[in-house]
Amino acid sequence: MKKLFLSGISLLVILSAILAGSYYYLISNPNLKGLSGKYPIYDKDKKAYVLSAVKPSHWVRLDRISYYARWAIIVSEDWAFYEHKGIDLRQLKIAIEDSIEEGELTRGASTITQQVIKNAVLSPKREISRKLKEIILAYELEKILSKDKILEHYLNLVELGKGIYGIKNASFYYFNKHPKDLNAREGAFLAMLLPSPKKYSQSFYEKELSSFAKEQVNSILVKLRQAKVLTESERRRQANMPFFWETNFQPQSFNTSGEEAGDNKDEGDSQSLMDSYYEANQ
Repeated sequence: MKKLFLSGISLLVILSAILAGSYYYLISNPNLKGLSGKYPIYDKDKKAYVLSAVKPSHWVRLDRISYYARWAIIVSEDWAFYEHKGIDLRQLKIAIEDSIEEGELTRGASTITQQVIKNAVLSPKREISRKLKEIILAYELEKILSKDKILEHYLNLVELGKGIYGIKNASFYYFNKHPKDLNAREGAFLAMLLPSPKKYSQSFYEKELSSFAKEQVNSILVKLRQAKVLTESERRRQANMPFFWETNFQPQSFNTSGEEAGDNKDEGDSQSLMDSYYEANQ
């Protein structure tokens, strides 16, 4: 019995050493700390992101990106971005339960921080081991970069169409304007492109939103109102602002019973944004 006990202790020590070594190896990844002073850019020859010490021409500071466009992508991709520490445990729990039920990885539940890690540090291949690495490195990245800096990285490296990387390139490509000038509906369109920009960008080439695209864009505008980024009157106005390339645009009709309670926005209060979301979705 004593021998068995000692064997168990030895095995536990070995496993602990392996886990500690793996953790140290992961957080020692040069690309992780490199994100604090370098820029992740997509290398078409390597078909992967690489870090560059030179600021690429398409890179744009966060404060030069429309507030509405920023939040359109946040509420679409990672509503709790300013609340979590790199991992959204609530969404992760739901993803695990769905995957177990389906017997496969049905959804990623990746936060914006995890997506930066996936693209700039790790391989984008979907597998359980990569997901575990994402979680560890996302937690570490939040110790290295501020939330705003992580969001800036994400918006500048995200793919928003075939060969279109970064929100500046996408803004000029789809709307012929700088990202600081994007309105809420244009931001909602860019958010709608995720997570399959090559597929969902067909609406642009056909010059008319598909039923799916229209539904998603309007849904994101509703989320922006729920998050108090837009007032109800602004949401209605944005919903009826066609893109310059849209043909056969059909304006929406709304009842005129007045604006909803709390029809104000506060750009700096991320906590109130989260509160309003959970209240609206209870």
